[in-house]
Amino acid sequence: MVVPFGQWLDETHAVHFDMRERGFAEALRHKDSGEPLERAHVWELLLGFFETEMHRQAPIAGAVEALHRLSAVADIEVLTNITERHQQARAEQLAAHGLHLPVHWNQGGKGRPLADIVAARAPGVALFIDDLAEHHHSVATHAPGVWRLHLVGEPEIAGQVPPAPYAHARIDDWAAAEQWIIQKLAQGPAPDDMPATHGVTT
Repeated sequence: MVVPFGQWLDETHAVHFDMRERGFAEALRHKDSGEPLERAHVWELLLGFFETEMHRQAPIAGAVEALHRLSAVADIEVLTNITERHQQARAEQLAAHGLHLPVHWNQGGKGRPLADIVAARAPGVALFIDDLAEHHHSVATHAPGVWRLHLVGEPEIAGQVPPAPYAHARIDDWAAAEQWIIQKLAQGPAPDDMPATHGVTT
């Protein structure tokens, strides 16, 4: 969503969206002053995008095919920063690509809600994928036994986004990511005391 979201912000709200900033809130800045938006305004814009612009989004190359293959060996669930009223629209958007997946909504860090999902499902091994470093930090804090893959699949911004320090690996290509995921699922849970690779690409 990051490219169409950024385009929409630039076109209609005079806001610059730069994923190189440390957190999502800091990434949105007024074009005229360069000052970051207030967090409440960030959420207003994010929800506005999901309300009217979700159709702008398209699958990342290789993602749908990889997820279909991975669904044969893993239960895949979606945890996304939206509100409850957008949950069904997100599920329908994924279903349109043949991905009939449970969709969980939350606002803020994904660590606590992910820990709740893991506790409810009690899997032998769990793996988390996200493009925002702040969510990897949150998951490392609240669900440390989960493998964490930092994947920025949008080629227009991938080269500008530094690796998330709290992820176990950074891979931006779904073909390579799929192989890493399969390896980690076979390996078992991530050790609770395993230090993050601090930007090492695996």
